[in-house]
Amino acid sequence: MEMKKRIILELRNRAPEKVTELVLDNCRSSNGEIEGLSDSFKELKFLSMANVELTSLAKLPTLSKLRKLELSDNVISGGLEVLAERCPNLTYLNLSGNKIKDLGTVEALQNLKNLKSLDLFNCEITNLEDYRDSIFELLQQITYLDGFDQEDNEAPDSEDDDDEEGDEDDEDEDEDEAGPPGEYEEEDDEDDGGSDLGEGEEEEEVGLSYLMKEEIQDEDDDDDYVEEGGDEEEEAEGVRGEKRKREPEDEGEEEED
Repeated sequence: MEMKKRIILELRNRAPEKVTELVLDNCRSSNGEIEGLSDSFKELKFLSMANVELTSLAKLPTLSKLRKLELSDNVISGGLEVLAERCPNLTYLNLSGNKIKDLGTVEALQNLKNLKSLDLFNCEITNLEDYRDSIFELLQQITYLDGFDQEDNEAPDSEDDDDEEGDEDDEDEDEDEAGPPGEYEEEDDEDDGGSDLGEGEEEEEVGLSYLMKEEIQDEDDDDDYVEEGGDEEEEAEGVRGEKRKREPEDEGEEEED
């Protein structure tokens, strides 16, 4: 696909000034030149044109906000001074797999004052004696060359950095959704208090039922006592009645005598 058509496709009906990232890898440039890009991409921060058969950067538009530029696997051999003129705020530049052969070509990057990472892997210049020391001495503003600093410490992966930032944001959101920690403690205390009250009420209910059973038992005992007492009184009255009957009979017997 031609570069112009690829740019239209990547825009997805967006205005160029709204685009911050643009990937044009593996399309075809016209005669090794950039085409279809213009100064209207003024918000562009990341641009990738890997393996598009570029031989020149002469038609690169002014992209003052561009931070990362991927130009790997092209046929660029010089003309790097245009980068400082049109992309002065570059921090990352990948020129790996191009036709860069000598330090004089790279010297043009000295004017990229914000450049921190440069990749020249698989370029002929890497075959020079003391290649790394020479580049770090020539471009003193950079921290990483071909993915490593002067002490051979590997550069952090930008994707990992983005993931870490995303994780921190997720944690913040989780904390916001969870609310202040004190709220749950108070709720737990309230639940504990409620359970204590419930246990107290159960104990009171048990005590009341026990007392009620005792009262019922006492009433039954009283009823039994009353019934027993009534029987005794009836028996006593019967005895007295018999006595009264016997007394007149005894008096009659005495008179007869």
